[in-house]
Amino acid sequence: MRDPWIAPMRQALDEAARAPGTGDVPVGAVVLSADGTVLGTGRNAREATGDPTAHAEILALRAAARTLREEAALPRSARPEPAGGAAAAGAGRRPGEWRLTDCTLVVTLEPCTMCAGAIVLSRVDRVVYGARDAKAGAAGSLWDVVRDRRLNHRPEVVTGVLEADCAALLTDFFRDR
Repeated sequence: MRDPWIAPMRQALDEAARAPGTGDVPVGAVVLSADGTVLGTGRNAREATGDPTAHAEILALRAAARTLREEAALPRSARPEPAGGAAAAGAGRRPGEWRLTDCTLVVTLEPCTMCAGAIVLSRVDRVVYGARDAKAGAAGSLWDVVRDRRLNHRPEVVTGVLEADCAALLTDFFRDR
């Protein structure tokens, strides 16, 4: 059986590859609906924007929430029908709804504590990441914020998807520095 996370991770890698053009660390993220529709993407943009919170995951989560909010605000007849049926994407959501339930975040590097907190608070159902981050990872490496039993939401975590490709992008970036 083919790994369902390979294609979305390649999309995240494509996002990550654009980050060094602005001096940013190459990390990319994609948020998918339950039917696999891309709801939002992001790449690190701290250097580009001067915003310390402009991590790939945060930007992808914001974009996905914006997409779902815009779809929910449309009249029912004008909403796009997701491939998986009405329940698969933003159907049934109220305008202003911020929860990303039934969504998956795919990211090239293990989320840090800030991003892990945002993942938990946004109610993402699943986090898929490529490279581990032994220095700042908060999804199993240094900390495990996303699976902390004291929190009200704990997404599933899938690790190591295209890990070598994700790690190589980062290694090459820092080697050139």
